[in-house]
Amino acid sequence: MYQKKENKLFKIIQIPILTDNYSYLISDENSAITACIDPGNFDEIDKCLKENDLKLDYILSTHHHIDHVGGNLLLKKKYECKIVGNYHDRDRIPGIDIELKDSETFSVGNNDLIVIETPGHTVGHICYHFEDNSTLFSGDTLFSLGCGRLFEGSCEQMVESILKLRSLPGNTKLYCGHEYTESNAKFAFHLNSTDEKLKKKIQQIQKKREKSEPTIPSTISEEIELNPFMKFDDKKFLDLIGIKNISDEENFKKLRKMKDEF
Repeated sequence: MYQKKENKLFKIIQIPILTDNYSYLISDENSAITACIDPGNFDEIDKCLKENDLKLDYILSTHHHIDHVGGNLLLKKKYECKIVGNYHDRDRIPGIDIELKDSETFSVGNNDLIVIETPGHTVGHICYHFEDNSTLFSGDTLFSLGCGRLFEGSCEQMVESILKLRSLPGNTKLYCGHEYTESNAKFAFHLNSTDEKLKKKIQQIQKKREKSEPTIPSTISEEIELNPFMKFDDKKFLDLIGIKNISDEENFKKLRKMKDEF
C-alpha cells in the first residue's frame, strides 16, 4: 500500500518493496520533477510512477547494497533518468551519473537537499537532508529505534555519523530504508522496560503493524528520546543498562553487540 504525504514543497510517496524495504518517490509540486530514493527493484517503482502519472528524473542512492540499487539500471534505461550517489562510492553505485560529496547540495525541482556522509553501515553511505522541508532520507544509517549494522565501517565512523544526524532539528522527519521498528522496539524495551514513553510508542507501533501500516516516518526528536543508539554517551542510560562509560566508540560497540546478539 503506497503512502502519500503532501506538503508545500513536495509530495512523498512511500513504497514498500521486497521483504521489508522502503523506497520513496519525491515529486516537486510545481515542476513535477521526480526523484526516487533507493529503488531496490524495478517493478514496484515503475508501477507507482505509472499510477501517479510521474516521469522519473533522478535516482538518489544512499548506498550500494542491492536491495537499495537493484532497480537503478532498468529505471535509468526506461526513463533516461540521472543517478546520484556518493563520489567515494562511484564504483559501486550502478549507473551513477552525478557524484556528490559531504555537505554538497543538489536540487530536485525547487527543492534543495544537502548530502550528509554517514559511513558505518557501509563506508560510502550518505543521507539526503531536505532542510527547508525538515525531511531526512537516512537509508540504513538510522532506523526508527535502531541503526544499521556495521558491515564495512567502524564504530568510530558510526558514532560520528549518528552525531551528525542527532544534531539536526528535532522536527526533522526521518524516512529510513526498512520497516524494522517493531523488532527494534523489542530490543529497546529489553534495555529499559520502565520507560513509559517507550511503552506508549510500542503500543502505537503494534496498532500500525496490525493494520500493515508503516511506522515511518519518525522524527529526530523522538529518536533522541527513545532510540538506544542515540544514547551511547548518556551516562544515566548507560548505567541503567549496565555499560561502563569508557568512550563513545566503546559504548556504541558494546550496545551494537548487545543488539546483534539479542
